[in-house]
Amino acid sequence: MSAGSEEPEAGAEGTTEPPHVGEGRTDSAAATEAFVTHRNLLFTVAYEMLGSAVDAEDVLQEAWLRWAGVDLAVVREPRAFLVRIVTRLALDRLRALDRRKETYVGPWLPEPLLTTPDVAEDIELADSLSMAMLLVMETLAPTERAVFVLREVFDVAYDEIAEAVGKSPAAVRQIAHRARAHVAARRPRDAVSAAETRAALQAFQRAVETGDLQSLVDILAPNVVALSDGGGIRHAAVHPIVGADEVARYLAFGLTRFTAGTSIEPVQINGRPGLVMRRAGEIHGVMAMRVEAGLITGLYTVRNPEKLSRLEQETELSR
Repeated sequence: MSAGSEEPEAGAEGTTEPPHVGEGRTDSAAATEAFVTHRNLLFTVAYEMLGSAVDAEDVLQEAWLRWAGVDLAVVREPRAFLVRIVTRLALDRLRALDRRKETYVGPWLPEPLLTTPDVAEDIELADSLSMAMLLVMETLAPTERAVFVLREVFDVAYDEIAEAVGKSPAAVRQIAHRARAHVAARRPRDAVSAAETRAALQAFQRAVETGDLQSLVDILAPNVVALSDGGGIRHAAVHPIVGADEVARYLAFGLTRFTAGTSIEPVQINGRPGLVMRRAGEIHGVMAMRVEAGLITGLYTVRNPEKLSRLEQETELSR
């Protein structure tokens, strides 16, 4: 886990430098070095818990402020200490975010990230970051999600998780068991390789680019579910669309407009193959998918412009 090669202005989005903590306050070189060293990990923890890069960045800003005031002499393991700070802040933010979702227009989808190739190579991390998996984790209660993320994704010890969420180790073990069973019942039963997902995505892209509606229907599973997030700002379906025929009909309208200055580019979205749609050179949406047995069972389109800001540059993630 290393800091990025560039050194943008402190506090800027995506920076590897700690946020500015105010004039007249001096932070130690050791505190700065520790935060920079673990920043990608901390962002990944916060994003996995929240599904929002904007909120994850806010959590890191506040985490730095708290870390800068810590007496390092009492810190045995900076990584564990920082993860604990971020987890507690993310839990508070997650509860507030859940309240905001209650008034959100249409389906709420996680904020997509353009990820680096190494994320796709870490199969477990890529699986946990996929849109489909993040949506499964949305069905967990806040504490369950925190415990699941820390234990299953980052392999944090139960006693450390207990300190982070304010529960006993025994209670954390029970929560972890319950969350694991909940997720297992809702995640894809069979692991799908990146190559399989890429093949389905390529077939989908060809159907869109050629306007071949039948080819589009053929790549969709009979029980496919399409979710579209426009946030009330851009056109999107306000309810899930279920079934191959229904999804194909919904997409058909978009196919008729495809040639009007729109292009599609294959990219890595949240560690998995995805598509970025551009119109007049500007990102107009991103599409991710869930693939099972070679067919698309979940189609997730994010068009809310407030969620598309991190697609012009790759986001470094780690665990």
